[in-house]
Amino acid sequence: MARPRSYFVSLTSKERKCIRHLRRKTASGNARARCDIFLEADVSCGYGKRTYSEIAAKTGTCVNTVISALKDFCEGGLKAAITPERNPNSDTANLKATGEIEALLIAKACSQAPEGYTRWTLSLLLDKTATVLQEEHDITLSRATIGRVLNRNDLRPHLNDYWCIPPEEDADFVAHMEDILDLYQRPFDSKRPLYCMDEKRYQILDEARQPLPMRPGDIAKIDSEYRRNGTVSIFCFINPHTGLITQFVEETRTAVDWSEKVKYLVDVLEPDAEKIILVMDNLNTHSIASLYKAFPPKEAFRIAQRLEVHYTPKHGSWLDIAEIALNIMTRECLDRRIPSIEKLKEELNAWNENYNNNPTPINWQFTEEDSRVKLKRLYPDIDKFRNDRDETRKKKQYKSDQ
Repeated sequence: MARPRSYFVSLTSKERKCIRHLRRKTASGNARARCDIFLEADVSCGYGKRTYSEIAAKTGTCVNTVISALKDFCEGGLKAAITPERNPNSDTANLKATGEIEALLIAKACSQAPEGYTRWTLSLLLDKTATVLQEEHDITLSRATIGRVLNRNDLRPHLNDYWCIPPEEDADFVAHMEDILDLYQRPFDSKRPLYCMDEKRYQILDEARQPLPMRPGDIAKIDSEYRRNGTVSIFCFINPHTGLITQFVEETRTAVDWSEKVKYLVDVLEPDAEKIILVMDNLNTHSIASLYKAFPPKEAFRIAQRLEVHYTPKHGSWLDIAEIALNIMTRECLDRRIPSIEKLKEELNAWNENYNNNPTPINWQFTEEDSRVKLKRLYPDIDKFRNDRDETRKKKQYKSDQ
């Protein structure tokens, strides 16, 4: 015989909305289960006759959990019912990782990993801090406690990422960065269109064995062995205001290759433009001089006069919007093995045509004002340079007085 209910909840519409919102946002499985229990036991929705067993079956919990949740709700309200009680003997309750100990763990996790190790792990941190914690603080921490300290301080020593790291207080970097950011804030002008250009190497790979296709209950399988068929260069132009992408595939990335692509930009893509503003990085072939290696002087001069070139700063390739286009291209088309340059051109042309049928303009949000706040460390100290100037003048004056 089903156990009769002793605890009933009647939720208002505001309380039901609050519980549903809490269920969506919480990361705790226990809290989500309790939210489900309250909703399935709500008397105001006609669920007053449901037994504990029926509620447990509806929510995927046990009868004891249902009784405990409803009891907590009836006695202490929603907040008390959702907030779990800590075990008084747990590391968290005892606060073993005090501020001083937490600082020690953070400093160790942010330091270089010991010789012979690639990165810090929880076990390695536990091993390297155990002696100090025991001798100086007379405590012993668990791996779980160290993990909570790292998580609470948003530290992930097992991860790293490749990044373009600019030097601090670099006037040259700042000057080029603000020049590019100003260009991105200008409105669209058909007479002076903006284009961003970049290129990437791509490896042509063929399958050593035929992949196994996906089927119900199983994913596709690709053999780890492959055949290398050389590398190619992919040149990419994008108009940020329209989102239109133009790409080329070449076997090489010489000055002549780059010049031919720029000529296509000038004569085919924008034949009516008075001036084409071109943003690109400092690769050795990306220069007006390359035009004179590919065309007669008169033709090279004609093309150069149609261009207004702006370079991204060194270690600032993230400022080139063409990198966004290359990332889209890689994610949607190139992230696979393509066996030949002919097949690559065919696939990229198909993707490019389809993408340009419904392009997405680039909504660049980062401005000069943002950079002066978020990247303040990159900006030179004006007072320092003025003081250096004054010191130099004093020294020259001193020498002249002698």
